Amino acid sequence: MISLNKIIQAKRTISGFVDKTPFAYSTRLSQMSGASVYLKKENLQRTGAYKIRGAYNKIANLSEEERSKGVVAASAGNHAQGVALSAREFGAKAIIVMPESTPLLKVAGTKALGAEVLLSGDNFDEAYEFAVSYAKENGMSFIHPFNDEFVMAGQGTVGLEMLDEIADLDMIIVPVGGGGLISGVASCVKQVNPDIKVIGVSAKGAPAMYNSFNAKKVINSKSVRTIADGIAVRDASEITLAHIVECVDEIVQVDDEEIANAILYLLENQKIVVEGAGAVGVACVMHGKVKIKKGSKVGIVLSGGNIDVQMLNIIIEKGLIKSSRKMIIQVTLIDKPGALLSLTDALKAANANIVKIDYDRFSTELEYGDASIIITLETKGKDHQEQVSKSLKGAGFEFRQIF
Repeated sequence: MISLNKIIQAKRTISGFVDKTPFAYSTRLSQMSGASVYLKKENLQRTGAYKIRGAYNKIANLSEEERSKGVVAASAGNHAQGVALSAREFGAKAIIVMPESTPLLKVAGTKALGAEVLLSGDNFDEAYEFAVSYAKENGMSFIHPFNDEFVMAGQGTVGLEMLDEIADLDMIIVPVGGGGLISGVASCVKQVNPDIKVIGVSAKGAPAMYNSFNAKKVINSKSVRTIADGIAVRDASEITLAHIVECVDEIVQVDDEEIANAILYLLENQKIVVEGAGAVGVACVMHGKVKIKKGSKVGIVLSGGNIDVQMLNIIIEKGLIKSSRKMIIQVTLIDKPGALLSLTDALKAANANIVKIDYDRFSTELEYGDASIIITLETKGKDHQEQVSKSLKGAGFEFRQIF
């Protein structure tokens, strides 16, 4: 494990540059789980994620000569911004290699911090291979996102801050991708209090570390596919796996549907915006992936909040449909004056709010003289949707519910 002294030293090093983020009680999650749940809000970190901790600690420990030659990093976004901002603080040039699929928000955010961005590969591992090669060819220092003791020690300061505020935690739940965050946090926690359980949560679509932990040996994935791009790592690391096997009690998985539910839950109920990787710990609790004792104290790390706006919009729209707060129906009308008014009167009688109407007369599937109407409605749950259906049928309309 990473020595506690290194983590304490890292805390001293990053102090004054990295924010000490809130570790706040969550009333709703506590009521849901029967435990006292606290959220470590690294989504409020100055770059929107915890990664700046390890990046700054690593660059601070480079020599002046090494910094003068510049640094290179490979990242899906959060490590990139941490390296970029830290390098700028030390006056060092930063080259960041990102997968070609990286959300625009993270690319633009990294460039805004003064780094040069190179896009290469379909995933983190391909970008990583290019970045390592680029650093060697140009005599620059490669800042690994997790396979580095200074980086892991920096990430371990998250755990140190949590224990500084609530020393008697019973469990800490941490996202797992490459394993740098959980290696640092678990090393810290187990040296302070070995009785605290450390639970890792990985995305089902990126199972390398989950499979490797259970097998106690590296098992890489052939591919990754998950909305949690911050933990979408294809290959497991022997270095971080060794720390995880030693210090972590259990790793569980959540799928994209569960991650999306957690993102929407945090947005609606906690007024917190998190990315997929940042939501996996909450998803784990919401969907009962780990046993939590009633009355225990549980800390969950919200590792980041840099979610792509388009992805957030998709999650919100799907969430509204799943919770029966949005209804989309298709109705075929005789195309004559007053027909649409009769339809909207039936919807008005059911107190359904019309959000959008699409009117089609020209589809080859329609009979001559008919029109296809697709209406998007705001509804208040399943009972309300049943009321809408009853009102439409009572008015003589045949319809198909699309969603």
